[in-house]
Amino acid sequence: MKKRLMFLALAAIGLASCNGGFNKLNGGLLYKIVDDKSGPSIKEGDFMSFNFIIKNDADSVMQTSYDGGSAIQKVMTKPENKGDVFSAFPMLSEGDSAIIKVNIDSLTKGKPRQPGLKGKYVVFIIKMEKVIAKGNLSDQVFQGRCEAYMKSLADAAKAKEPIAIKKYIADNKLKVTTTATGLNYVINTEGTGPKAVVGDTVVVNYVGKFVTGKVFDTDIKAEAIKGKLPINPMNPYKPIRFAIGTQGMIAAWNEGFQLFSKGTKAIMVAPSSLAYGDRASGIMQPYTPLVFDVEVVDIIHPNPNAPKPVAPVMPGQPQQQPVKK
Repeated sequence: MKKRLMFLALAAIGLASCNGGFNKLNGGLLYKIVDDKSGPSIKEGDFMSFNFIIKNDADSVMQTSYDGGSAIQKVMTKPENKGDVFSAFPMLSEGDSAIIKVNIDSLTKGKPRQPGLKGKYVVFIIKMEKVIAKGNLSDQVFQGRCEAYMKSLADAAKAKEPIAIKKYIADNKLKVTTTATGLNYVINTEGTGPKAVVGDTVVVNYVGKFVTGKVFDTDIKAEAIKGKLPINPMNPYKPIRFAIGTQGMIAAWNEGFQLFSKGTKAIMVAPSSLAYGDRASGIMQPYTPLVFDVEVVDIIHPNPNAPKPVAPVMPGQPQQQPVKK
């Protein structure tokens, strides 16, 4: 028996060395624990808080949670597909850092690849910040512990937000005007004519960024490419239209575009209270300030006989259905 165990151990070491130090799981997934902390492994039902960086085979960053300013929270469930990134999570524990390579062909078998997704692997760099084990805890106790932890994260993010805004303004040497609601703006090119009012439709070019400078959304294809965003072939990449006062639009836009005339080019630095507030949605974390470079292409006065406008896709939720305020 001892000889067999030793043989299996040596075989595992040999397999890892053949894969450049990576261990292999079902579906062609490879993983390597870079920083291995002691502690129980993650199990189904456990709460996880983790940061991630997603890269392609060329080592180009595709997406990262660090730009949003806060880790991602999730309860561990059974992976939907063999070889998806969560298949390696049971190998991790709190404090671990790992590199996980997901085989693209295994996940897209029978389906077309996403445009621009090349190479053999998508590479995830995971830092497991916190694990709360479900174990034998009652649902009420477990939920209470998870909520207490998430509140601590939100409180920390809330305290950091005004500091992050001031730093962005200072680092970029912006001479901002600040409104009563806390919206900061700079007009770089002054437009002409009357400003938009509630009910007017504005036609806008925009680039949305985090205060880290990372672009998260834009209607301009060249800016999307420059910001290394996934290029959606179904996206027409043309100016967005929305009626001032539209329900569902973030408050920063409903307020900000009443300050600008046609042709105006401006920068808006919006506190989370005028964006997505204390809610998390995808990569948008609680208390996340946002920056918008905008251009007012046109202002259209309403036709009293026209149907009411439909709320547009709200900037700040790239490739996702917007969260309504």
